[in-house]
Amino acid sequence: MSIYKGSKILIIGGTGTIGQYLLKELLLLNPKVIRVFSRDEYKQFELQQDFSEYRNIRYLVGDIRDEIRLTRAMEDIDYVFHLAAMKHVPACEYNPFEAVKTNVIGTQNVIQAALANGVKRVLFTSTDKAIAPANTYGATKLTAERLISAAQYQKGPKKTIFSSVRFGNVMGSRGSVIPLFKKQILEHGRITVTDSSMLRYMMTPSQAIGLILKANELAKGGEVFVLKMPIVKLIDFAEVLIEEVASTHGIKKPIIIEEIGLRPGEKRFEELMTEDEAKIAYETDDMFILPPPFGANIDQYSSEWRLSEKYQLPQERDAISRTTIRKWLREEDLI
Repeated sequence: MSIYKGSKILIIGGTGTIGQYLLKELLLLNPKVIRVFSRDEYKQFELQQDFSEYRNIRYLVGDIRDEIRLTRAMEDIDYVFHLAAMKHVPACEYNPFEAVKTNVIGTQNVIQAALANGVKRVLFTSTDKAIAPANTYGATKLTAERLISAAQYQKGPKKTIFSSVRFGNVMGSRGSVIPLFKKQILEHGRITVTDSSMLRYMMTPSQAIGLILKANELAKGGEVFVLKMPIVKLIDFAEVLIEEVASTHGIKKPIIIEEIGLRPGEKRFEELMTEDEAKIAYETDDMFILPPPFGANIDQYSSEWRLSEKYQLPQERDAISRTTIRKWLREEDLI
């Protein structure tokens, strides 16, 4: 039986793309109530229209920078999914302390509110940009990961289990390349890519949500779960998307692909783990598990999961085929 049946759940950042997919999936598991917490009242309104048939959703406007509001929202909650973040890389580069206030201080507020309310589990969603970060966004998410892991061993007698899940780009999420490319194709007849040889970890919303829920159930406390994500070559993705959008909208003229160079803070290749992390990682078929840096019961991990085999950086030869990209776009209705 699912741990979520009859439970009370808070989704922080629940009006975002991932939050909405998570909401849909959790509703199928028959929770008693789901509270959706975000600072955008208009997106809250839109969500209420889309989910108007459900009577067990509560819509809370608030900001994770406000610890008092967050503590109030978390009263009598069993499970917390912390999805809120300032995540646009150039915006974080230009406004670094705003990123710190949301991604770092906001995460500490989540920890304090969870401990104050005796929450059972808190799952924080991190990013592959937190590995050897080259930008403010990645650095703030890495710091937040560390806060979550440290909370497990600074909580005293409190019973809350804290863990993180690290993943890359989710197809169709707000700010991802699908809505951007589609808009460029329809309005300008061209798309811009930063580097055509760029490789990215990318997965469908269904894949991401399934693994997020699985990681939360597996967590013992303080771990970082690293999802094994498919690798996509950006140029393959762009060309398949052009074909699909052109076919759907009856566009006959050629669509130009313009290479514009890397944005501030952007890397050509992302990673799942550092070399040092890979040496201590455990794994299952669909994720790596990084035990907490202190206080971990290694015997417990080794009895349930196998030590990871040699981890390798993403290679072009490992990229998924265009056929698979097309299949995912169609199955998830992402165009």
